[in-house]
Amino acid sequence: MSLQSVLLYLVHAFLAVRTWLVSLYSCLKKPIALKHRKRSVHRLKSDSKELGKLPLHVGLVVVEEEFRYGDLASLVVWCAAVGVSYISLYDSQGILKRNNTSLWQEIVKQQQELLGEESSKYSIELVRPNHTATQLTGQKYRVEVRLLSSADGRTDLLHAARRWCHAVGDRRRRVGDLEPTSLEELLQATKGAPDVDLVLKFGTVDSLVGFLPWQIRLTEILSLPTHHSVDYQTLLLALRSFGNIEQRFGK
Repeated sequence: MSLQSVLLYLVHAFLAVRTWLVSLYSCLKKPIALKHRKRSVHRLKSDSKELGKLPLHVGLVVVEEEFRYGDLASLVVWCAAVGVSYISLYDSQGILKRNNTSLWQEIVKQQQELLGEESSKYSIELVRPNHTATQLTGQKYRVEVRLLSSADGRTDLLHAARRWCHAVGDRRRRVGDLEPTSLEELLQATKGAPDVDLVLKFGTVDSLVGFLPWQIRLTEILSLPTHHSVDYQTLLLALRSFGNIEQRFGK
């Protein structure tokens, strides 16, 4: 057997062992994650009251190749339960948009499983531009969920600038009237929603890959290694970190 054959054999053996270890770790971690999910339901309201401050709008930015809709749905439901009113899920390629049905089914499922009898009190709506919102009927709390891609970032900002220029050209606007709020009214991706307060970025890449450049001027950004098997405790720690941050707004 040649040296090259031996090296290839060792590489394949190493990859096989690595794959087996990763699978074993996932199997061992899953019961722990499920335990955190069940325990968290009873602590949601008390935890939200203990937070120093709560973000009104949370962005969940996925910079990973594999999407787990059940885990993302859990994050959405937990955010809604603690009092977050706007949630934006983002991936640069628009995979979440194309698979919105699968994600929505998981959100419906997780809302019922994680919140139990309290689930009817939350009205979670999937908001899409130029579409009627898909809604879960609730009685008390309304939460808007948006699915975004790179087309809703710089491209949306470019289209807003063009619309403003056309308005100036048609004399419906004056150049001196341009203010941040004027441009925000022309943005379609987050129309009707406030700027993002907190971004949770999932993945090892140190980039937001085009996530809403205009709407994150004052946003706090926290990085997490993955959304796979994420538990409630991880989200709670992130919310606590946000609550402890003192925003000086450039002062």
